[in-house]
Amino acid sequence: MQVPLLRLQCGCNSYDWGKVGEDSAAAKYASATPSEGFSIQEDKPYAELWMGTHPSLPSKDLTTGRSLLDLVGDNQSLMGSDITSKYNSKLPFLFKVLSINKALSIQAHPNKKLAEKLHAQDPKNYPDDNHKPEMTIAITPFEGLCGFRPLQQISGFLATVPPLRELVGDDNAKGLERAASSCEPAKPALRAAFTALMKNSKDTITAKSKDLLSLAEGNKLNPPELNELVTRCNTQFPHDIGLFVLFFLNYVKLSPGQAMYLKADDIHAYISGDIIECMASSDNVIRAGFTPKFQDVNTLTEILTYDHEPAEKQYLQPVDYPYVKLDRAAYSSNSEILLYDPPIEEFSVVRTVLKAKDAKATFEGLAGPSIVICTSGSGKISVGPKEEEIKEGFVYFVGATAELVLQSGSEEMVTFRAFCEIDGHQNGTNGA
Repeated sequence: MQVPLLRLQCGCNSYDWGKVGEDSAAAKYASATPSEGFSIQEDKPYAELWMGTHPSLPSKDLTTGRSLLDLVGDNQSLMGSDITSKYNSKLPFLFKVLSINKALSIQAHPNKKLAEKLHAQDPKNYPDDNHKPEMTIAITPFEGLCGFRPLQQISGFLATVPPLRELVGDDNAKGLERAASSCEPAKPALRAAFTALMKNSKDTITAKSKDLLSLAEGNKLNPPELNELVTRCNTQFPHDIGLFVLFFLNYVKLSPGQAMYLKADDIHAYISGDIIECMASSDNVIRAGFTPKFQDVNTLTEILTYDHEPAEKQYLQPVDYPYVKLDRAAYSSNSEILLYDPPIEEFSVVRTVLKAKDAKATFEGLAGPSIVICTSGSGKISVGPKEEEIKEGFVYFVGATAELVLQSGSEEMVTFRAFCEIDGHQNGTNGA
């Protein structure tokens, strides 16, 4: 029987928007585990560390070199019979670390039905038939765009930013203003205004972006943070439609440990920071701005939810994780074990911060599989008699039903643990 604690070797993708060299948490974590052909180059951007069984970049068992996909496929006990059966012997989640140096695409992820349709029509650009709800937890200070702003805010921008109004069109702007004052249905008006903006020609966008930059450089945009944001994004993607999308979407800042949840068909973009990201196992992205990659404006504008609420509505508030026992050192030092539990079945995440040397947390067994990454500090991780070192960048797979013990060897140790459980004592807290 396979020992249910496996140290993983995880791949790191290099994309243009990633942080460069040692500045990238994704790269530093990847380099903590020996990997043939991987060493950090000081002038190369490193964007994503992938942890899981997704075929685009599957993790491997460090000891044997076998892929995690093969291991869980061959040994049902590692996943648990329910999850093995329901998810065809694959992890239902994809766990990532993202290191973001510049804006990455204005995007949404398709729901399950649309994912199947897009994959059948265009498997090159939509490689999966699965939906992709996702959760973001900040490791370092993070900036992003998340969902549409309240209509009153968008209407205010349309009234005070002439190049934005010109791209949206006066009739659409007036329609959205009426919706903002509850005189017309909101979502159709928002859809019409946003679709009109996104379908402008490149020449028109370029011309109007010059007018917008003049306003930003003269500090004439309000709130003032938009002046710097517009100017910075223009240095990354000159004269891009994304400069105007900034006025439609909530601008979000997260501190380490804060989180937001994005359901399928929610519009968003990331701007800067290092984050933990967990999602259903899919690599489908519908893009339309701030990217050199394939863009699909028609699909994006058709499928969005057009929900329009303050950003705080999409924050995910963690709760104390109940299925853990702390020793005296952990308890007296106010160590934190928090559960981030989105309203879906495929994944939840536990963030553990042990705030004293030798502090110990013992976690009850889960009915499903999990992956643990240490993001700072060092210590020990154990399952039954098997005890291993864990430190910044180390990644472990923990099999179903296994009791897990984490013990800090430093003054503070931080880990994140992604898991899926559709049966057992936590059923109901895991979005089932």
